Amino acid sequence: MTFTHPWWFAGGAAVLALAVGYWFAHRRRVRHTVRFANLALLRSVAPKRPSRWRHAPFAVMLLALMVLTVALAGPTAQVRVPRNEATVMLAIDTSLSMQAADVSPNRLVAAQQAATQFVDDLTPGVNLGIVSFAGIASVLVAPTTDREAAKQAISSLQLDERTATGEAVISALQAIEVFSRTLDPAAATAGSDTGTGSAGGDVPEPGSQDGGQDGSQNADEQQARSRVPARIVLMTDGKRTVGRTEVEAAERAAQAEVPVSVIAFGTDHGSINFDGSPIPVPLDTAAMQDIAEISGGDFHTAASAEELRAVYSQLGEQIGYETKDEDVSRPWVIAGTVLLLVGAAGALAFGGRIP
Repeated sequence: MTFTHPWWFAGGAAVLALAVGYWFAHRRRVRHTVRFANLALLRSVAPKRPSRWRHAPFAVMLLALMVLTVALAGPTAQVRVPRNEATVMLAIDTSLSMQAADVSPNRLVAAQQAATQFVDDLTPGVNLGIVSFAGIASVLVAPTTDREAAKQAISSLQLDERTATGEAVISALQAIEVFSRTLDPAAATAGSDTGTGSAGGDVPEPGSQDGGQDGSQNADEQQARSRVPARIVLMTDGKRTVGRTEVEAAERAAQAEVPVSVIAFGTDHGSINFDGSPIPVPLDTAAMQDIAEISGGDFHTAASAEELRAVYSQLGEQIGYETKDEDVSRPWVIAGTVLLLVGAAGALAFGGRIP
């Protein structure tokens, strides 16, 4: 727990001063009574021993003041809350190697099942898009909160030849750019042709280089503040065979500040039948690790359907939720107020007055 206004704890000294003042006043009252009273008469009319509970109301009120001091200090705590806005592009490999049966029933079916569960578990505020890639990359579903559209696209995936991993990442970046423009057209126009509209700025006017740089910096800062968080989740089992390289795609993603979470799915013992002959299709992780590292994302491996579901679950937690500092002073205010009222009521009950 942290506090936004910790200087209010100086009020604790005032509470301590009240406690000390009450103690001295009580001692002075006792000495004054003994000094001026007729002791024989006092013993006959006074209670044998004053109850110590008569001090309880004042102690409760001191506790109330301490609790209210904590409330005034502005306590905050980190809480996990669903994201209201985020964009995720899920890119799924549909190359022929995905028919390998080293993962039951095969890589593609297991990937479809895990991806569908990922869609179901994703928080409602996240906009999800689907990309499939084999020889080419296709955006099947643009970012949307319509989960049924995403699940239908996943269930309709078909295998094809070759693997265009780099094209899949770039297609996902372009889909994110287009979607970002629908949310904030002004911010998106500041972008360049990198595929996301997040790198670029205003062109300085002739004769005013400094002013142009300031304007570009201000535009970039405003764009960064308004940019909706975006991420690409890339699920594949092998390296690129056609299209732009993984490194080029990862550099584009890094420039766009869109991290790529890579899931390498399969085992080193996978194989497929082609014209009656088995062809090994082992898992290749080197290029996939480069994509994750260069883009600022993370890398995961999954050798079974269970492991794949676990990875998707972990990513869903990262993508769908965020940690925020939230004000938690309300319970302290309520507790302090209740204690104050209890102390006042107790004082009236014991002594007929509030101390």
